[in-house]
Amino acid sequence: MTKGFYNLTSGILSQTRRLDVIGNNMTNLSTPGYKAETYTDRTFEEVLIGTESYLLAPDQLYVNQTQGAMRETGMPLDFAIQGDGFFAIQTENGVEYTRDGAFSLDEQGRLCLAGHGLVLGPDGAPVTLTQDQQIRADSAGRIYDASTGGYMGQVGVFTFADNGQLAKGTSGLFLANGQQAQAAAAPTVMWKCTEESNVDMLKEMTQMLTAQRALQGGAQVLKLYNSLLTKATTEVGRL
Repeated sequence: MTKGFYNLTSGILSQTRRLDVIGNNMTNLSTPGYKAETYTDRTFEEVLIGTESYLLAPDQLYVNQTQGAMRETGMPLDFAIQGDGFFAIQTENGVEYTRDGAFSLDEQGRLCLAGHGLVLGPDGAPVTLTQDQQIRADSAGRIYDASTGGYMGQVGVFTFADNGQLAKGTSGLFLANGQQAQAAAAPTVMWKCTEESNVDMLKEMTQMLTAQRALQGGAQVLKLYNSLLTKATTEVGRL
């Protein structure tokens, strides 16, 4: 009987974790460049080879790296990558990567991703503009002075051998996770656009309802197990 109790408890914890991931996806529906996550679990029998168990153990989070839709914003500091690649951001913890191209300028005129850090060019150096200059950009992410046509810098686009191996950091940006980032030779960058998140709201709602039903059902059965264990303990104590 206690085996069923522990199996149910692990199932409830697993569904709770799944709901947390779904909720995070739904919260980031409007976050530019956000990539939806999928939670998976497996039994301890799979984790501990040769051990018979139906207890669920966390497996990993899978990140859906498919491209989101492009949205025209009209904002001169917004950029979006068409195809493979990531923007590089110099954060306090090192270089991290993102598809979020909703940039701004800091007090020194450097291109930055608000709340994270400085945007890097293909040479790994920060992209520096000026606060009062009008700019234009081409399809490779090169930025020019709109008045004089003078070259000012380029937004770097970096690629990896396997995007699936990237790790999502606590900041929400991606970590190279031991891979070497390579500056894209011929990137395609959309100016005055951002990439929308690839969260499928209908899919997330369906998964949320399924997880909630499983969680509620498990909680009800858990109460029954608790009642039976209490009764069994009481009856044994009378013997």
